[in-house]
Amino acid sequence: MAERDGRPRQLPLDLPASPALRREDFLAAPGNAAALTLIDAFPEWPARVVCIVGPEGAGKSHLSAIFAERSGARILDARALTREGVPEALATGALVLEDLEAGTFSEAALFHLLNLAREQQAYLLMTARTPPSSFSLATADLASRLRAVPVFEIAPADDALLAAVLVKLFADRQLSVDEATVQYLLMRMQRTVAGAKRIVDALDTAALAARRPVTRTLAAQVLKELGEDPGEAPSFPDVHGEED
Repeated sequence: MAERDGRPRQLPLDLPASPALRREDFLAAPGNAAALTLIDAFPEWPARVVCIVGPEGAGKSHLSAIFAERSGARILDARALTREGVPEALATGALVLEDLEAGTFSEAALFHLLNLAREQQAYLLMTARTPPSSFSLATADLASRLRAVPVFEIAPADDALLAAVLVKLFADRQLSVDEATVQYLLMRMQRTVAGAKRIVDALDTAALAARRPVTRTLAAQVLKELGEDPGEAPSFPDVHGEED
């Protein structure tokens, strides 16, 4: 496929970015301090079974990866947990059970997991968007057990953290973006970490397809395509030399 200038058009490849998930890559902020302190304190935890709760994109998976690297824990999606698979899941003495959401997991399997973890004194880190104590469960003993699990909440990101998240997401994709463009996006995008990921993914694809850097002009175009309000289009040159 060729463009009007005769050059072949570059088609974007849907290759996943490789997020940096080391401890030094985690963006510490007041809203995630309690959860980060928990991970840093391992193995000196207040209980062997704990839960980190926070909105989508808040950093739960990043903290889980740090814990898994330090403890040798396996990482398992809660929906994939089966009663028969519990012993294998706890084989290393530590487990991360991710994305615990009411109605999506086996109550029998989770109850067996909690019992075996206590029996073996294994470490279990669960992650969820809402506290497990709020789940409507058919198994009364499981509900009681979950109410006793210490919960460490991650608050929604503030503007300073969202700006840092944008910079990290661009860096994960090896995209160089100036501070003015980051601030332009921050003031116009959905103010959540999930919203930041959505706009960075879209800009990555658009920049590759157009063979151009990520600038305020491109950001305005992508925001409009995503149904966000790009505001007044910038009327001054981008730092990359692109004239609007």
